[in-house]
Amino acid sequence: MCGRYAVSQSADDLADEFGVDNAEVRERLDPDWNVAPSKQVYAVVTRGKKDEPEVPPTRRLRTLRWGLVPSWAKDLSIGNKLINARVETAAEKPAFRKAFAARRCILPADGFYEWRGEKGDKQPFFIHPKDGSLAMAGLYEIWRDKSKPEDADDAFVWSVVILTTDATDDVGQIHDRMPMLVEPDHWERWLDPANTDADDVTALLSPAVPGILDAYPVSTDVNKVGNNGPHLVEPVDL
Repeated sequence: MCGRYAVSQSADDLADEFGVDNAEVRERLDPDWNVAPSKQVYAVVTRGKKDEPEVPPTRRLRTLRWGLVPSWAKDLSIGNKLINARVETAAEKPAFRKAFAARRCILPADGFYEWRGEKGDKQPFFIHPKDGSLAMAGLYEIWRDKSKPEDADDAFVWSVVILTTDATDDVGQIHDRMPMLVEPDHWERWLDPANTDADDVTALLSPAVPGILDAYPVSTDVNKVGNNGPHLVEPVDL
C-alpha cells in the first residue's frame, strides 16, 4: 500500500523532467512533503482534444484528486477507499478496468512513506530513489458531478489511483506492497491511450530494481496530515 508520499518539485521542473508538451495546470501546487488521499496531486497524462480529433495527443501535466472516483460512482466518497489498485487485478476490476485500458498516467514523487511495527506503535520510513524521481504508475478517471451545471468549473472531477505490486527486498522489510514504477523508456507507450492491450501495458511496468531505493526512519510528525515541511523526510535515530 502507498498512503502518503512527497513531491517537492515545481510544475515547471516536472514538465522538464517528464517531457511534457503542455503543462495544463490550473492550480500550481506548493511543495508537499505529506501528500495524502483526497489532496490534489500532479500527474503526467497523454490526451488529445475532443473537439480537435485530427490533432495528435500530447503529453500534459495536470492536477488530479488522489482517490479514484469511477465514472459510475454516485458521489466522491468512494475515492477515499480507492487510493491504491493491485496491478495483478486492475485490468479486470470494475472500478479500474476502463482506466487501465485507456487512462493511464504517471505520478511523480520524491519518495513515499511506509510504516513498520505494531498498531499504535508504528515507525514511519521514507523510501526514495538514490538518484532522481520516482515515476509511479497510476490510472485516472473523469467523473461528472451531475449536481452541477456541465459548464461549471468543478463539474468534472479528475481523480487518480496508484498501482501497487509486491515489494522488492529494499522495501519488503518494511511493507509487503509498494508503488509500481514506469521506467523512462516505457513512458510513451504507458501513457499512449491508443495502447489498449492489457498484457502489453502490464509488461511496461516494473518494481524498483533492487539497490536503487534507500529507506530510513523519519519523524512520527508525518502521521498527522496537517504537518508538512522538508523536516518530514529528514532521517531520525531510533
